Amino acid sequence: MSGILYLCATPIGNLSDMTKRVEDTLREVDLIAAEDTRNSIKLLNHFQIKTPMTSYHEYNKVEKAEVLTAKLLEGMNIALITDAGTPAISDPGEVLVQKCYEKGIRVTSLPGACACITALTLSGLATRRFCFEGFLPADKKERRSILDILKTETRTMILYEAPHHLKGTLAELYECLGDRKITLCRELTKRFETVMPTTLEAAISFYETEEPKGEYVLVLEGKNFREIEEEKQKAWEEMTIEEHMEIYLSKGMDKKEAMKEVAKDRGTSKREIYQYLLEK
Repeated sequence: MSGILYLCATPIGNLSDMTKRVEDTLREVDLIAAEDTRNSIKLLNHFQIKTPMTSYHEYNKVEKAEVLTAKLLEGMNIALITDAGTPAISDPGEVLVQKCYEKGIRVTSLPGACACITALTLSGLATRRFCFEGFLPADKKERRSILDILKTETRTMILYEAPHHLKGTLAELYECLGDRKITLCRELTKRFETVMPTTLEAAISFYETEEPKGEYVLVLEGKNFREIEEEKQKAWEEMTIEEHMEIYLSKGMDKKEAMKEVAKDRGTSKREIYQYLLEK
């Protein structure tokens, strides 16, 4: 019988956030796979946990996943931990989880601290609908593509950013999305926890004189539904009815269906569209 992979959430700052279940599990498993063993040994020493560790990180995630799944298939129980927070969230743990399911290995998650959810609850922004982007891609083309998608995102957006990239990222967000409400969170759960509800424009101005410190979670307001509808309406009105019709005809609609959609888009009746085309 194969072992079990335990996804163990560890504190994101305050060690008191370690759950009893995670603490017990880290003691009982045969092996702990840690993102950075040098960092995790401090956590284990604090709780006097002596379980052996092995490294599992971004740069060995594929080959090491094969090694770990082989051990699991032999019956070994393994706990996966990240430097801080919940494994597999913006983390190489997702690869190991996928490999486990491919090989029929049981996976279970022990919930606990998670920086993105902690920041969202502190943000003061809408929490009913949200999306998590993690760190934006380093590749310029891919990064721009993601930012273009976020332009019309109506959900609250959550991003991670390192201090040395913060100013550049704030400038990019402002250039691409315009001014929005944003809450900047840093040092979450720690002694010097900072939560700053502001706007993108004001945040850029603030960091012209202040140096960013610590890892950041950015919680950004989504686009207003009304703004999106107004922009769509303006776009329809700027094109001719013939051009508008062609959009739907090119999708395989017949003329009757296309006229119905055009009338709906432009806030008019199908009869008016028909009459206009008839006259033309």
